[in-house]
Amino acid sequence: MVRAKNHLKLLMRVLWDFIRGMYVFHFLGPCVTVFGSARLANDTPEYEMARAMGMALGQNGFTVMTGGGPGLMEAANRGAREAGGHCVACRIRLSFEQGRNNYVDRSVTFRYFFVRKVMLVSHSCALIVLPGGLGTLDELFEVLTLIQTKKIPSLPIVFVGKQYWQPLLAVIEQMAVAGTISTAEIKRVMDLMLITDEVAEAIAHVKANSAELGRTGPLKGVGREIPPKPYSKSANVTHS
Repeated sequence: MVRAKNHLKLLMRVLWDFIRGMYVFHFLGPCVTVFGSARLANDTPEYEMARAMGMALGQNGFTVMTGGGPGLMEAANRGAREAGGHCVACRIRLSFEQGRNNYVDRSVTFRYFFVRKVMLVSHSCALIVLPGGLGTLDELFEVLTLIQTKKIPSLPIVFVGKQYWQPLLAVIEQMAVAGTISTAEIKRVMDLMLITDEVAEAIAHVKANSAELGRTGPLKGVGREIPPKPYSKSANVTHS
């Protein structure tokens, strides 16, 4: 009986995570989802690159979705907001305190990582993958597996930072050589991939290869007159 109650409790918590995410992002159009490290601070070259990428996305009318954390996620949101663009975030509840990223218009804090990953991908017309750690790899390989198994269609994936990402892409290519992934699957997975150090090249790749260009109107209840600066806690629409 106790085990059944625990299962029911888990089910209700998962369901509530999904309900809140779908409710908050119901009117959200296609986004460009940006993955990246929470640990690279604003005094690093990677932070400035992420900020420039976010700014270019905002200037081209894309809504930027991130994990809502600090570091490169903050940089991408910050750049988009400074360009007058819109930002949303799928945050995660952790056992340790994570610095807040206030450059978002709307966010939801999830209990479960797998629900968060569904929300991060379900609205995506493209992915920008900045240098990151295990969390970034977890999110990335989830998407690659979904593309490999045809659970989702292929979408543009841009790896920013050639020196950082080349070894990983070499490992993926080696899988085909070793026979652990078929030639057709590797083609499907890597067909719309780009690795670059150039913001303009990344934006051109997204616009040329996305099924939906991601040009969305303002978020419901959020206008473009919002100034490009961090929100106060009262101004940032957050659902925990």
